[in-house]
Amino acid sequence: MVKALSKDLRDRLLDAVENGMSCRAAADRFGVAPSTAIRWVSRLKQTGARAPKQQGGDLRSHHIEAHGDFILGLVEERKDITLAEIAEKLESERSFTAAQSTIWRFFARRDITFKKRQRMLPSNSVQTS
Repeated sequence: MVKALSKDLRDRLLDAVENGMSCRAAADRFGVAPSTAIRWVSRLKQTGARAPKQQGGDLRSHHIEAHGDFILGLVEERKDITLAEIAEKLESERSFTAAQSTIWRFFARRDITFKKRQRMLPSNSVQTS
């Protein structure tokens, strides 16, 4: 992922624009794209923030988190429920569509795992050569 340009560069460019330089001239002087300078100045005018916005991160988990109690209730009700069955119930009872991978990440955030247990121990009478 690309890192944000340095705070020092951003501050110098914004100071130059505040002191009367145009955005395009400041961009040329500090070696950034004119669109970058325009966005920085626009953000400064709108929010007063000079720092870069946060990059990356989770933007969508709150959708499934809204159904968290329902999902955990399904698991409590039936311990061996599959991700596909949970997705089906979400769709039919809550009108919420979620991929199995989304549901899996929901459980991963809570450190909930479903380990399969061996159904039958190997026979001791079987001879191995």
